[in-house]
Amino acid sequence: MQRISIQQLTLGMYVEQIETEHSRTRMAKPGYVRRPETIQKLRQNGIKYVWIDADQLLSAEEIHYKGPLNKGKYASTGADIDQARTLIDTSKQQLSRLLNDIYDNKPIDVSPIEDLAGGIVDNIFKRQHAVAWISGIRDKSAYLMEHSLNVAFLLVNFGRYLGFDHATLQELAVGGLVHDIGKVLVADEILNKPGKLTAEEFDHMKLHQVFSQPVLDSIPDLSQIARDVSLMHHEKLDGNGYPNGLQGEALHTIGRMSGIVDIYDALTADRCYKRAMSPSEAFKIMMGLTPFHLDPTLLRSFIQCIGFYPIGSLVELEDGRVGLVWQENLDDITRPVVKIFYSVRSNQFREVEYIDLNRRHDIRIARATSEMALDIHVDAFR
Repeated sequence: MQRISIQQLTLGMYVEQIETEHSRTRMAKPGYVRRPETIQKLRQNGIKYVWIDADQLLSAEEIHYKGPLNKGKYASTGADIDQARTLIDTSKQQLSRLLNDIYDNKPIDVSPIEDLAGGIVDNIFKRQHAVAWISGIRDKSAYLMEHSLNVAFLLVNFGRYLGFDHATLQELAVGGLVHDIGKVLVADEILNKPGKLTAEEFDHMKLHQVFSQPVLDSIPDLSQIARDVSLMHHEKLDGNGYPNGLQGEALHTIGRMSGIVDIYDALTADRCYKRAMSPSEAFKIMMGLTPFHLDPTLLRSFIQCIGFYPIGSLVELEDGRVGLVWQENLDDITRPVVKIFYSVRSNQFREVEYIDLNRRHDIRIARATSEMALDIHVDAFR
C-alpha cells in the first residue's frame, strides 16, 4: 500500500485505509473511488491521508463518471502489462524468424505475419497503454526488429484514433512489420555504423527501399495498404523523398502516416551513437518538418493520439522531483497525473506519491527525461 494526501486522491484509485491527524483506520468497505462526492465526504470528515493499492486503478471507462476529474487515460494494471509483455515477446520471435527467412532467401509466408498483425490490433483495443509501456522498453541489440514492431503498434494506434476500420488496422500492422524489410539486405557495416553516414553510405542505405520491392513482391496476398506503408515512409510532401519522389496528393494518407510514425520512433529510440529523445522533444523537431516534409494536420492528430507526455514516459518537475506519467488530462495534455518516486536534487529514490498537475497549478513539468539521462532503472515503478 502507498500513503498519499487527500489532495492527491483521484477517481479510479483503490482506497484501503484512511488517516486523520490522530488515527489510522481500515475502511469498512475498501474499494474504488468512483464519484467526486466520495472524495469531498472524506475531506469533510477530517481525513488527511489515505492508503491506496497502487496496482489497482480503474480505467476512465470503468469509473462510469463523465465529470471533469475523469477526463483522461490511465496507466494499465499489472495483469494487462504482463499480457502485453507476452504479446511483444512472441512478436519479436515471429519477426526474427521473418527477417532470417528473408536474409536466407527463403519463401515468405504471409499467414504468420497476418496473425501477428491481428494480435497487435486486438491488444491495442484491449490494453493500449500496457502495450505502449512495454514497447518503450527497447533491446538496442536488435534495433531493426524493435523498430519494425514499434512502427506496427504506433500505426495501429494512430489508425484507431483516426477511426479506421478493423481490416485496415490489420493491414497497417502488417505494413509496419515489413516496412523496413529491405534493410536486411543492406551492408551490416553501414546499417550498424555508429555515427553519421557519408554521402556514399547514405546512398547505399537508401537502396533498402529498392531492395524492399522484390521482397514485397514475393509475399503472397500482401495488401496494397501494407505495400504503401513500406514503399512510402521515406517520401516527402515536397517531392524530395525517395524512392519515387512522390509529391502532394500522390502521397496519400497511408504514406503520410507511415512517414510520421517512422520518424517519431527513430527519434525516440536509443542508438549506440545517440540518446533517445523524449516524445515532446521529438514532436518539436517534427513540427519543424511541416508543411514541406510532413502533413501538419496529420501530425497534430498524431500528437493528440500519443500525448505530449505519453503514459509511461519519464518527466522531471520544476522542483527536481521525477516520476512516470500515470494519467493523461485531455483538457490540457501538458498537465498529467505523475507518479513521483525520485529526486534529482538528492539523487535518491523517495516515497511514492501521485501529483495531479491539473489540480496543482503551482507545479509544472520542467522537462521530459530518460533512464539513461538519470542513470536509473524505473521498471519497478511501472
